[in-house]
Amino acid sequence: MNTNDAVSLDFWNGLAFYSGKSFPCGTIGCDALNIPAEVIEKLKELCTVQYALINSLTFGPGNPALLSAARESAQQIAKLLKNVKPFSYMDVPDVEGRIERIFSEAYLNNAIEYSTVFGGSTLDILSDPKYEQGKTLLRTLPVLAQLGYSLEQYQQTMLSFAEKLNDPGFKRTPQNIATLFGECFPKIEKFENNAAWMAMTNATTQYTTLLRPDSKTPVIAKHMIYVSFVGMFRSDLYEGLCVGHAPKKCRTCGRWFLTINARPTKYCGGYAPGDKRHRSCRQVGNLKGRKERELAEDNPNVELYKKRLDSINHRLRRKNADKPLGKMMKKLAKDKMQRSKNSVDYANGKYIQEMELDALEAEAKALL
Repeated sequence: MNTNDAVSLDFWNGLAFYSGKSFPCGTIGCDALNIPAEVIEKLKELCTVQYALINSLTFGPGNPALLSAARESAQQIAKLLKNVKPFSYMDVPDVEGRIERIFSEAYLNNAIEYSTVFGGSTLDILSDPKYEQGKTLLRTLPVLAQLGYSLEQYQQTMLSFAEKLNDPGFKRTPQNIATLFGECFPKIEKFENNAAWMAMTNATTQYTTLLRPDSKTPVIAKHMIYVSFVGMFRSDLYEGLCVGHAPKKCRTCGRWFLTINARPTKYCGGYAPGDKRHRSCRQVGNLKGRKERELAEDNPNVELYKKRLDSINHRLRRKNADKPLGKMMKKLAKDKMQRSKNSVDYANGKYIQEMELDALEAEAKALL
């Protein structure tokens, strides 16, 4: 995978194709919302070294003394992002070897020579294969240099939009998503006036043929090449919104995941962090939701228990039952209510019958 491949996507029929894999449109952009803040801060620190080398090539003849630090910085960036989605989707063999080659004196000297002739260049010079090494370095440097800061800006902008999508009162229909998108990203004539569109201004769109993942038959797809990872993430998220795919925050782990329809999904498909039984977020969330429903004041099983307590107390006040019998009836009622919380079959079956006042009295008398 070269630099262009690393920052390019194919779009077809609600799918995004990247590095030999296919995802629902919006998956990659949604995953970028989950990149931890500490990772972004570390990236910003590492990216300053790349900026120094870029500046030496932009405003001077280039400084070979900066090459070693830039190479080490690139290696650290690769290690930092190796297991971080969506960067982990990249299929790049021998990353360390590629970085060593790109950040070598041969590539730098070629980049310096290319930059020297670039000012008065013709198309022949720009496309001359003898400058391919230099152009590779010059394409790679800005991708790395702006990564930390652009990710920070991406999350600031897109998380604000995603939180509005995630509001419990928001109905996630394509029409409502489109309306909210228009409110958050109004149409403007000049991109530079809106930082949210920053990374979208330098993208190349082509059309190409690829094989459908299900049948391996050829189809025509939109192929987009970006100048940055964040431009790619933003484009993927927007393409997903166009087909009704939108980010949602998991109620168990707090991570963002992609929904592909208007169903009220609450949980992602991952494992709940810190759960000793290695249960999924959905399993933990459903269990928590059940407990909350059980403890709720309007839980029908609890309501029935409260009514029976009132009935038992009424009998005691009217002296239709003695205190030992009333105490035993209350204990039985509480035990049955607790059992109904732990057994759905019991709650939906014998619970109501056994909680009848006469049934409780008969059972209590048998135990006394």
